[in-house]
Amino acid sequence: MLLSYLKIAWRGWQRRKFFTGISLFGISFTLMMLVVVYALFDHAVGARAPERRTDRLLFINRMILKGPGTQSSSALGYDFLQRHVRSLRTPQTVALSEAFPINIALYVGQQVVKADRRYTDAALWQVLDFDFVAGRPYNAAEVRDAAHVIVLNATVARRCFGTEAAAVGQAVQFNGQPYQVLGVVADVPTARQLSYAECWLPVTTTADDLRRPDYLGEYQATVLARSAADVPAVQAEYQQVLAHLPMPEKQFKEIHSYARTLLAHYMADHNNSAGQDGDAAHFWRQWLGLGLLFMLLPALNLVNINVSRTLERAAEIGVRKAFGATAGRLAGQFLVENLLLTLLGGLLGLALAAAVLHLLNGSHFIPYAQLALSGRVFALGLGLALVFGLLSGAYPAYKMSKLPAIKALKGELGG
Repeated sequence: MLLSYLKIAWRGWQRRKFFTGISLFGISFTLMMLVVVYALFDHAVGARAPERRTDRLLFINRMILKGPGTQSSSALGYDFLQRHVRSLRTPQTVALSEAFPINIALYVGQQVVKADRRYTDAALWQVLDFDFVAGRPYNAAEVRDAAHVIVLNATVARRCFGTEAAAVGQAVQFNGQPYQVLGVVADVPTARQLSYAECWLPVTTTADDLRRPDYLGEYQATVLARSAADVPAVQAEYQQVLAHLPMPEKQFKEIHSYARTLLAHYMADHNNSAGQDGDAAHFWRQWLGLGLLFMLLPALNLVNINVSRTLERAAEIGVRKAFGATAGRLAGQFLVENLLLTLLGGLLGLALAAAVLHLLNGSHFIPYAQLALSGRVFALGLGLALVFGLLSGAYPAYKMSKLPAIKALKGELGG
């Protein structure tokens, strides 16, 4: 039966090339836009290097101090994280690093190379899954001894020394001091806000006073839970720690800070009122609403086109009803035809999305981005095509099934 529906649909598309072309354009363009947006979203928060274990990772990178008529918020102090987060019992590992990368100048002979730096401890290499293409990370002993060592990303290594492998063991000058290159990692996209950098150095080599007892500062904690099931326990323990903290200053009455997942951090970005889940309900209402609205407009246009196609086929419908075709079978046939058309448009939309993502990669609009149609993105595209087909085909299919056979045969389409 499905094969016969496909043959009927193909003949119908051939007879109505103009309508078919308009329909395919609307479907493919709409899905292309939605797939590209989702690919960008997945690139920022999906499970990929160096944050592959997103189901176990938590990030503590913001604190908000509130009082009557006053508020202060920023990243956290290193000493605060060392005393109150590193000491948490439920996580497997806690890593501390600068919350934001800072652009610096590295010197190789007479060459000056600009690079975004992030100070970290040795635990970062255990918590996150960087892809080392050459050499190794610095270890706990080197961090403890404030060794002048550095890890570069692949692009900076090539700029400085020609190849990644050639960089290992070489020296770069930073702040007037030589730093030995220990390792080279694959480029981390700037979209990975919490782990991106172009070079990493032991936190003990910073000029900052790491013992300053301020709650607020320039650092963050990346926490690896023992399992995905332990994530709520880690979050609860951190909230218990905060509940017993003294206020840092008299004007403040409340302390807000959360151990958030990568997705929750993304949703809460620049939203100081968001809770531990990143105000997920508001985020999804907003973006799913926009997505449905974006799909609804072309879907309504396609509904109008499909209704016109339905009325054009009134004689065919009348003949089939006269020979015993039920309303359900007619509706099912039209819905299948529409789903096949939207799936074809979906495949065209995915092809267009792949081309757009390739152009974005080549333009370096997002530095170090390697956008692609991953399995998740591809599945979403096909899923959206099915939803689009149902949205645009249900009403015309119903209208087709309800056309009275006698009036359809006579061409009286208003009934």
